[in-house]
Amino acid sequence: MTEFMMIFRTEKMDNSGQTPEDMQALLQIWQDWIGGIAAQGKFIGTNALNSTGRTITTEGVITDGPYAEVKEIVGGYIMVKADDLDDAMKLSEGCPILSIPNGKVEVRGIQIFDN
Repeated sequence: MTEFMMIFRTEKMDNSGQTPEDMQALLQIWQDWIGGIAAQGKFIGTNALNSTGRTITTEGVITDGPYAEVKEIVGGYIMVKADDLDDAMKLSEGCPILSIPNGKVEVRGIQIFDN
């Protein structure tokens, strides 16, 4: 099996109106989806990304916020094992990010470098 990363992308949204119950319900949807992948023995790991950060350019310019010049953000990722890219794409079906307007899952193979 090959390792793949699914990168979750969406436009930056204002979630300030979400109740704790809304957030818990959304978390449960993500856990259920990831649990389905784990049940197939194809789960490696996952994390969400903070909404704050910094970006550095080739000129050494540092700016606050990784999204200063883009509308789309990367909210998190999951690492999976799959037979091939088509198999990895099937695992992305039902991803909760796809229920959000302009939500996307980018699926990419992991390139392993030999030492």
